[in-house]
Amino acid sequence: MLLARFSLAALFTVLSTAALLAEESPNQLSSAEQKQGFELLFDGTDLTGWQHAGNWQVADGAIERTGKGGDLVYEVKPVPDDFELRFEWKVAPGSNSGVYYRPGQYEYQILDNDRHPNGKVPDTTAASLYYCIAPSHDATKEPGAWNTGRIVCQGTVIQHWLNGEKVVDIDYTDPKLTAAIEKLKKRGATLDSRGAKLKLQDHGDPVWYRSIRMRELNGHEELDKSPLKGS
Repeated sequence: MLLARFSLAALFTVLSTAALLAEESPNQLSSAEQKQGFELLFDGTDLTGWQHAGNWQVADGAIERTGKGGDLVYEVKPVPDDFELRFEWKVAPGSNSGVYYRPGQYEYQILDNDRHPNGKVPDTTAASLYYCIAPSHDATKEPGAWNTGRIVCQGTVIQHWLNGEKVVDIDYTDPKLTAAIEKLKKRGATLDSRGAKLKLQDHGDPVWYRSIRMRELNGHEELDKSPLKGS
């Protein structure tokens, strides 16, 4: 009887561990994400659905930039008006890239903050709404380590997350943001424009992406409104 109990306990541990690993494996949807309606945009094996000039490839389950040629564009369908995008990214020392998600260069900055010149300017550091809104704090990991990124857009609200921490949370109709939004307009943004293709930037530096998944929001999702760190 004792042996049977031990065997059942051991089996339960193995199954639980396997389930946990499955949930955390890259390029897979967790059971929760499946229920939430996420779609996997990259399966870890090839670049089906993505357009590029031969300068991006798949290696070890990740997308990597291999040379000059331009950005990597997801051509299957446009980014929804209201959406949540989750992804993982890492950079080499000194690297710069970005994730574009709306017309007019709405960009989630990808950067080695410590070694790239953009890291000296708050509104061009990693996870910023590039050139417009600085992250509340630096939550990046060292080059070579995987970071988790998240973008949530619903109506006039834009949130950027980095490694599980919310670092940007704005409503672009807020009068206090007028100066910052003017900078966004200089980059070609019309605030009510939608329908861009998701794009990963080729900025000439080594960069890697994986676990890219997206879902459409219904426009009435209850968003996280907790205060930003340090606010």
